[in-house]
Parts: sequence; structure tokens; C-alpha cells
Amino acid sequence: MRGIRTLGIGAAALVAGGLGFVTWAVGIERRRFTLRRYELPLLPAGSAPLRILHLADFHYAPGQRKKQRFVRGLAKLQPDLIVATGDNLGHRDGLPGVAEMLEPFRGIPAVSVFGSNDYYGPVLKNPFTYFRRDRKQVERPRDLDEAGLRALLFDDLGWVDLTNTAAIVRVGDLRLRMIGVDDPHINVDRPDAALADQERLTRRGGEWDFTIGLVHAPYQRILDRFVADAGVEALFAGHTHGGQVCLPGGRALISNCDLPTEQAGGLSSWTADGRNVPLHVSRGLGTSIYAPFRTFCPPEASLVTLVAK
Repeated sequence: MRGIRTLGIGAAALVAGGLGFVTWAVGIERRRFTLRRYELPLLPAGSAPLRILHLADFHYAPGQRKKQRFVRGLAKLQPDLIVATGDNLGHRDGLPGVAEMLEPFRGIPAVSVFGSNDYYGPVLKNPFTYFRRDRKQVERPRDLDEAGLRALLFDDLGWVDLTNTAAIVRVGDLRLRMIGVDDPHINVDRPDAALADQERLTRRGGEWDFTIGLVHAPYQRILDRFVADAGVEALFAGHTHGGQVCLPGGRALISNCDLPTEQAGGLSSWTADGRNVPLHVSRGLGTSIYAPFRTFCPPEASLVTLVAK
């Protein structure tokens, strides 16, 4: 009897521990919104600092008021430029909440690319498929308000759309050459088109001080093209959620693309064609409504300050 009682106590403790872990992952860690700060000496000599607020992966759904308050509060940082790397929507009715969340940033220069969750709403998936490199994309109709999101960001707020294109954006005294692609995760990236547009800017006599590349999902083929062919001097991406389910210390188990897991979140670098360029991959601010948990990987926004060399 004593052995059975001991076994029962052990099982109860195990169940209680498991429930506590799930409660933490769902109720605490995924709502522990964090601001990361980085400083990079990349700008031409004599340049004033450039404060870049990197926003990614809202996956916004109605009722996520804490996330909304956190993002709105970032306006007090007074960024010079907003870099947004997609997956804004997490629900068919998420657009009004995104509009309210971004209102405090009106008038701040911003550039954006989209991710798959700006086109397709979330669906229930087997989480173990994320560990497969050969999983296939399922064709289905786009079911989110893409037109409404584009109207909000590019018409109302005046953000610059970098979908498979390039642009020169003036921020203070700096002329920033920006290049971006649509989401490689769903094979809608067109780097050749973006590079051709960048070349047209050059032929028209465009001048710039610094070049930045944007992509939602940081697949190696895009990072390589941006570094080797586009001449970018800094890279920004999202998509990975930092691994979302990590081991203690934030060690990612997956990146949900072909990026090495040790680069799935935060600041690292990417090398191609003999050039080494800083790469910032945001751990993002949300999750799918069907996978509402994070472990050792709190949601984040990042303030990346570029300073003179």
C-alpha cells in the first residue's frame, strides 16, 4: 500500500507540474512582451544615429488588448524608422485592432513586407510537422482582408510597400535604399523583380547613403541574394518566432525555414560572396490562435540603433 500511495503522489506531482508548465507557457510567457535594444556602428562617418523599430508577427486577433497596449506604448521611443516584416493578422476580424495598435506611429517613416498570415488565416496543424523539412504547402484561397491591410498601411499610414520591389526612403538627412520581397515561405518571393527595380533606381540617378533588406521568412536563398547582389548593409526578418518553443536559455528547436536554429532570433550575421552583414531576426509579438504558447522565448519588439562607424 505504501508503494502504491507513493506512486500516486508522484503521479499527482507530475500532473501538477505539467499543468503549471502549460499555464506558464500559455498564460504568462506568451504575454510577457519585451523590448530588445541593439546598437550597430554601420552608418557613414558623421551620420546622426538612426533609431529603427522592428515590428514583426503581430498575429493580431480580437481581444488581445495587452499586446495592443504594449505596441502603442512603443511610440514613446520616438523611432526614426519603422521596419515591419509581416504576419500582421491572426484572425479574419483582426484588422480594426491592428489599425488601433498602429495609430500612434502615424507620420513616422515606415517600410513593410508581408508574410503568409497577411493572406491566409490560421488553421489547426499538427505541431510535429514543423520538424519536417519536406512538408508541402497546401493550396487554399486567400481568406484575410489583404486589401484592407494594404489600404491601412500604404494609403492611410503612408508606409512604403516593399513587396518584390525597391525604394529610396529619406529619413532625416539619410537616404535609405530599401529592398524587399514577398514571403518566401509560400514561394511568392520574386528577388529578380526586386533587384531589377533596384537597378532602375540606380539608372535614374538615385543616390543613397545606406542599403537595408527586408524579408518575412529568412530563407537562405533570399539572404544570399540580398547580400551578394543587392549590396545590403543590414538585414531584417521575422517569421521564426525565435523558435517559439525553446529550451532554457532560449535555444530554438526549429526556425520554420532553412535558417540555422542558432540564428532563429536576435542579432547575428549573414555571409555571402565574401561579405558579412548584420542580420536581425525578430522573435515577433504573437502566435497562432491554434498554438497560443511560448517557452523560454517571450514575444518581442526591437529597437535597433544604427550609429556612425
